[in-house]
Amino acid sequence: MSAALLQVHDLVVDFSGFKAINGMSFTLQPGEIRVLIGPNGAGKSTFCDTIIGRVPAASGRILFKDQDITRLSEHAIVGRGICRKFQAPGVLPSLTVAENLAIAARQDRRWWRNLGRALPAAERAQAEAVLEQVRLVDRRDVIAGELAHGEKQWLEIGMVIATDPDLLLLDEPTAGMGPAETARTADLIKSLAGRHTVVVIDHDMAFVEQLAAPVTVMHQGKLLKEGSVAAIRADAEVAAVYLGRTKHDAAA
Repeated sequence: MSAALLQVHDLVVDFSGFKAINGMSFTLQPGEIRVLIGPNGAGKSTFCDTIIGRVPAASGRILFKDQDITRLSEHAIVGRGICRKFQAPGVLPSLTVAENLAIAARQDRRWWRNLGRALPAAERAQAEAVLEQVRLVDRRDVIAGELAHGEKQWLEIGMVIATDPDLLLLDEPTAGMGPAETARTADLIKSLAGRHTVVVIDHDMAFVEQLAAPVTVMHQGKLLKEGSVAAIRADAEVAAVYLGRTKHDAAA
């Protein structure tokens, strides 16, 4: 048995001859937070789409808890303990904050069958704990569609947490946020370390620095570099392909 939670080996995703992912390998340990960065078109979102089963792999293997999930459906992969949050908030806009979290906390994911039914005690406690964690207690009875953009992002992160996944994939969770909201989001994500494993896709280096987590850089569908934020910032190759300048320019 491996100690790794997620192992990706030589993954290839082929779109009619274009290799969006071209031999990507990647490993995550339990409880780790990892940031995935790279220029537009590097394959970051496609990589996460393949892990979650939305995009099929042409070749390679994805192992989660030492089980091969490469060919499983998205529904089956979610059932194994992987959940993804996309860039645009996906809350249920006609329901309150508390109702959104209650639905997410349901062990029966067929939410339309649960409307109007009392939440079991354990699931209610889970929803209440997440409400505190995302700091939306004072907004619990607000209709989700009336929330500010940042609040919707926090609510959806909360909904992902409420499903109690082992692995969370967060795609640009600070998109459209100001500095104060971004800092609060970084604190929220850091609070997940240990109990959850988290992959964050983002391009905002100020946010990445606040996370203070190991960074994986993708380029042209491949792994380019891995290391600390400081090491990645100082890397000439990363500066050339991701930051669009040479190391000499970066130092200027």
